[in-house]
Amino acid sequence: MNPTSLIPTESANFFFPLILLLPLLFILLLTHHTSTKKQPPLPPGPSPWPIVGNLFQLGKTPHIALANLAKVHGPLMLLKIGTRPLIVGSSPEAAREILKTHDRILSGRSLSHVIRMKGSKLHNLQLVFNDECDDKWRRVKSAYKTEFFSTKVLESHVETREGKIRELVEYLASMENQVVRIKEKATFTAINIISGALVSRDFVDLEGKGVGEGLMETVRRYSETGAEPQLGDMFEVLSGWDLQGMYKELMGIVGKVCGVWKGVVEERRGRRGGDGDGGRDFADALIQSGFSDDQINAMFMELISAGIESTSATTEWALTELMRNPDSMRKLRQELLEKITGNAIRESDFPHLPYLEACLKETLRLHPPGPLLLPHRAIEACQVMGYTIPKDSQIFVNMWAIARDPKLWDDPLSFKPERFLSSRVDYMGTDFEYFPFGSGRRFCPGQPLASRVVPMIIASLIHNFDWVLPDNVNPAQIDMTDKLDVTMLKQEPLCAIPKLRRE
Repeated sequence: MNPTSLIPTESANFFFPLILLLPLLFILLLTHHTSTKKQPPLPPGPSPWPIVGNLFQLGKTPHIALANLAKVHGPLMLLKIGTRPLIVGSSPEAAREILKTHDRILSGRSLSHVIRMKGSKLHNLQLVFNDECDDKWRRVKSAYKTEFFSTKVLESHVETREGKIRELVEYLASMENQVVRIKEKATFTAINIISGALVSRDFVDLEGKGVGEGLMETVRRYSETGAEPQLGDMFEVLSGWDLQGMYKELMGIVGKVCGVWKGVVEERRGRRGGDGDGGRDFADALIQSGFSDDQINAMFMELISAGIESTSATTEWALTELMRNPDSMRKLRQELLEKITGNAIRESDFPHLPYLEACLKETLRLHPPGPLLLPHRAIEACQVMGYTIPKDSQIFVNMWAIARDPKLWDDPLSFKPERFLSSRVDYMGTDFEYFPFGSGRRFCPGQPLASRVVPMIIASLIHNFDWVLPDNVNPAQIDMTDKLDVTMLKQEPLCAIPKLRRE
C-alpha cells in the first residue's frame, strides 16, 4: 500500500513541499544560532525600569549621573530611554573608537522627532540637525568652512570683532561700581560679532535693545525646548505625534528668530546678493551660491544659537574661575601688563599670551559647553570595545567625565592653567583625553572663531577691570553648580562689579 494514500490529496499537496524544505530550514536555524552565538554581547549597564527605562536615573545633570554610573558599569554602557538604546562612552579609549575608529558608522545624528516632523524648518538644512554626513551636510559644511570660518574670512572681520569688544569695555567702564550680569553682556557682544559676519549689522546694543531685542531669551527657550524629553523619542510608536505640543512651539521660536534678519535677506536677494556697504558677508555668499531662504534661515539659526550660548557661557565660567583663584588671576594680569601696550587687546597679541590660552583651555576642561557632545547615532550596527552597538542607537561621549578623570589629570577638580603650559594637548579633536569641540566628522566648525573671540573677551575683562562681588562676598563662596540642556550653564548667573584698573 502506498503510505501516501492515507493522506488526503489536499494535505499531501501541503506537507510534501514542507518536508522537502525541512533540511533547508534546519540549515538556516543552525546558521542563525551560530551567528547569534558569535555576536558580541551588548555593553553592560544599569537595569532599566519598566516603560521609562533609565530615564529617571539621568536627573537634571545627566553628565554627572552618567559619570557616576560609569564608575560602576564601566567605560562603555548601555541604558534605555523608554525603549530606545543609549550608548555612553566615558573613557579616552571609548571616545577614540566612537569618534575615530568607527567615525563613519557612528557619525549619524540622533534627532528629536519634533525636528524630523513634516514641515520642519530645520531638518537636514544645517549641520547639527542633519541625519547623516551626506551630500546636503557636506554642502553646508563647505559653505561654513570657506565663507564663514576660513582664515581669510576671519581675518577680514578682525577689526569688527575688536571694535565690538572695545564697545563692551567702554560700556563696562560706564557701569563702574554697578552690578553687571556677566553672561548677559557677553551674550550681546557675541550676538553682534556673529550678526556682523552674517549680515554686516548689529542686532542689539549692550542693553539688549534693537531689531534683535529679546533674542537672547528666545534662543535660551529654543535650547530648553530642544532638550525637553519627548515621548516620541522614547517610544517609536509615538514618533509621528506631537503629543506635548513641542513642534508647534519650536517652529514658532524659529519663525520669531528668523524674523530678525528676514528683511535683510530679502533685500540682498532682490539685488542678487551683491556686495553691501560693509563688503561681502555670509548672506551674500549663500545667496550667490544658490541656497534657499529656508536653508539660509536654518544655518543662521544654527550659528546664532550655538555661537552666543557657548561664547557667553565660557566667558562667565572663565571669569568665575579666575575670581575664585587669585594666583591665576595675578599671573594672567601680569602677562597682559608685560605684553599689551595700552588697554586694547588685539588678536595679533595672542601668540605672545600663552597663559591666556592656558586659562581658556582649563576653563573648557572643567566647563565644556557641550559636556556630552551632541548625540550621535549608529547608522548601522558595529562593535566597540568588544561590544555590539545596535543600529540606530543614540550615542553620547561623556567628555565632562573624561576631562575630570583622576587617572588622566592631576588634581582634576582644581583650576590649574599651568597644566597646559608644558603640554602639547590641544582642542583640535586629536587628543581623546581632551576634546571640548568634539572630534571626527562632527567636529565643531566654530572652533576657529571661538578660539579668537572668547580669549579676547576674557583678556579685556581682566586687563581693564578689577572684579568684586556685591556686598564684598568672598569669591570662594560663589555657587559653582551647573545646569545642562544643550549647553552647560552656570546655574546661578555671575553678577559682579567692575572697577577700572587705572595703572
